[in-house]
Amino acid sequence: MASMLSRALVNYPNRFDPAALGELPERLQSTVKRRNNVLGPGYALNYREPVEFVSGRGAHLFDPDGNDYLDAYNNVPCVGHAHPHVVEAVSRQMAAVNTNTRYVQESLVDYAERLLATMPEALSKVSFACSGSEANDLAMRVARFHTGGEGIIVTRWAYHGLTREVASFSPTLGAGSPLGPNVRVIDAPDPRLVPPGSSLPDYMRSQVRGAINDLERHGYRLAALITDCAHSSDGIFTDPVGYLRDMVEEVHAAGGVYIADEVQSGFARLGESMWGFSRHGVLPDIVTMGKPMGNGMPMSGVVFRPEVCDEFGQNVRYFNTFAGSSIAVAAGAAVLDVFEAENVQQRVLDNGRALRAGLEEITRESPYVAQVRGSGLYVGVELVKDRESLEPDRVRADHVINDMRERRILISGTGEAVNVLKIRPPLAFDSADVTRFLETFAEIAEMRL
Repeated sequence: MASMLSRALVNYPNRFDPAALGELPERLQSTVKRRNNVLGPGYALNYREPVEFVSGRGAHLFDPDGNDYLDAYNNVPCVGHAHPHVVEAVSRQMAAVNTNTRYVQESLVDYAERLLATMPEALSKVSFACSGSEANDLAMRVARFHTGGEGIIVTRWAYHGLTREVASFSPTLGAGSPLGPNVRVIDAPDPRLVPPGSSLPDYMRSQVRGAINDLERHGYRLAALITDCAHSSDGIFTDPVGYLRDMVEEVHAAGGVYIADEVQSGFARLGESMWGFSRHGVLPDIVTMGKPMGNGMPMSGVVFRPEVCDEFGQNVRYFNTFAGSSIAVAAGAAVLDVFEAENVQQRVLDNGRALRAGLEEITRESPYVAQVRGSGLYVGVELVKDRESLEPDRVRADHVINDMRERRILISGTGEAVNVLKIRPPLAFDSADVTRFLETFAEIAEMRL
């Protein structure tokens, strides 16, 4: 069991080594020891030297000594840490009442209508949950009920959640969390994997077709293809636009549904559109969302084409005590207010372009950077031992991540080899934050890249 845990943690990105506990400052060491004494299994801290935060604002976090850290990692507070409009809306509702969906709430209906208005018209029903894991769990239940199938297709290193069901189709959890026998994995849309003479859309279609054939050979009818449109855990692959259409056509031809997991790529994270799937011109059958919905409040959602979910709703009871509660709805509505008032999507476009352009310029001559890729404010920098072999360099990536943390900028790592720098700030990230990030990254690049 211990060796299984060790293997599972090998791929935990940017993990604090408990063996280094004695090297931490005395106060921090004491808190971490107390934490280890009371928390259950599986917890881990980030960075070579963990950091404690006591407050935040926008894309900035502050430690107990008042030091300002630039947050280029946390997507949950999408409109910014402690955004005053969200704080006020939640506080006001908490002081009034907190009820659930068994009671009439006009605010719930208003919010559902506003949320659905950001989607294609055909996606017209929404159910609420408390986490992305719950949302994906419900989405797959509905997909199975609607199709009569059990087969699931995911990308090779995808993450979709932590419930037992969703963990069974989340390969990134590692060998200690085995995939279900009804799950097949395909490559992420990395153009470098395409055979000569083929195209990325054709390659992705052929992989889906092959997975469907193998599922059927083992007695599994297809239920769903589920993808994160940023392919966050696979190493961040957002382009080229359009490859997804062929995959969805193949899924529909086999009687399955397409689930767009927008927990990472939604809420304008990728810049050009509110939702990641919209960039590819596809209409999902089901859309799931989570973390950013409430800017830190535990809320998530599942949006359906009604013909996919109606029969499920007539035959299966779904109730979630805290999902769609008055306080969660107040937070969600406040987030949409901020998107409108601050033109968040345009800010993401402008600052995302500046960030990627700066990173490309800094790393252009580096023999250790294979690619800078991404869209909007989701950027990956792939580090390798050399550009010829493209052999992943996790050690170098780990050094860069911790060098940035020492200079009070937070990023992390992703990809199967954890060699891709993951840059995913709150959408409050502004032009001054971009400048600070690039100036610091350039300093580290001189040493490491």
